[in-house]
Amino acid sequence: MPETLRDKFKMFFTQMTQASKAAAKIDETCIYQPANMETRKYMDYLLKDNLLEGSGLGNIENFKKFYDAIVNEGKTGVIMMEHFSNTDLPSILYLLEHSGYDWAADMAKRVVAIAGMKLNEASAGVRAFSESFTRVVIYPTRSLDALKGKVSDEEFDEEEKRARKINFAAMRAMDTCKKRGEIILVFPSGTRYRPGKPETKRGLREIDSYLRLFDIMLPVSINGACLHINPDNPEDMLADYVVPSVVRMTASDIVECKSFRNKVLENVPADCEDPKQLTVDAVMKIMEDMHDKVEKELSK
Repeated sequence: MPETLRDKFKMFFTQMTQASKAAAKIDETCIYQPANMETRKYMDYLLKDNLLEGSGLGNIENFKKFYDAIVNEGKTGVIMMEHFSNTDLPSILYLLEHSGYDWAADMAKRVVAIAGMKLNEASAGVRAFSESFTRVVIYPTRSLDALKGKVSDEEFDEEEKRARKINFAAMRAMDTCKKRGEIILVFPSGTRYRPGKPETKRGLREIDSYLRLFDIMLPVSINGACLHINPDNPEDMLADYVVPSVVRMTASDIVECKSFRNKVLENVPADCEDPKQLTVDAVMKIMEDMHDKVEKELSK
């Protein structure tokens, strides 16, 4: 039986929580959270210890083209990634930083992840790990929907107002990031994929807005993960199992967001009730096809 994250790295939690600076409660004043490099060194240790030989970036030339389009051509860009593990974001940044290319190390520094507020509010340990990376924090629609019927109407109304304030501030922060030449990274599924629960792998319809906000998109598939969800305790992120693995993160060709979205919408059936969901489904299909292709190559 593999060790849980809590058990394997318990010797670090005291140092990490002492170095923690991020807000334990999210509101509209603390949406943009720069990486805490004091806690980051512990994440790097975790990855160095658990990314096995053979881990790396697939189609690295596509990462380079994406970087050049943003830095040299002034385009705005968003990375769309599959989501299997809480080490997905740490892994792609670590692999960029350790690829041996100066441009890749700079690309890693420019990445700003879109993160749900649960990562700040769940626990001190989760917060310390999460704040190792620059983020714009949002209030996920899925989290708000989960409250329906569980709280009073008055409490729900107050929480809905809070969500609007947080997400409005997040949109403004994201716009500022774009203007600075930073790269937004988002997980379209909004949650980690859980085997046997296909709904956790479906893209959220809100992702359609990113296709309207950015010039280009880089879909990235993920094969392998250093953390596996504990099926007996899936909601406790520190209960994830640490599993040394080969991790491959593979970039598709760059996608022009506007033309991609328009092409999907041009072919929407007249009776389609939710065209936005179809655009997101098309994004997920790119990543799934890439994932399956890499999986076959790795199994040879």
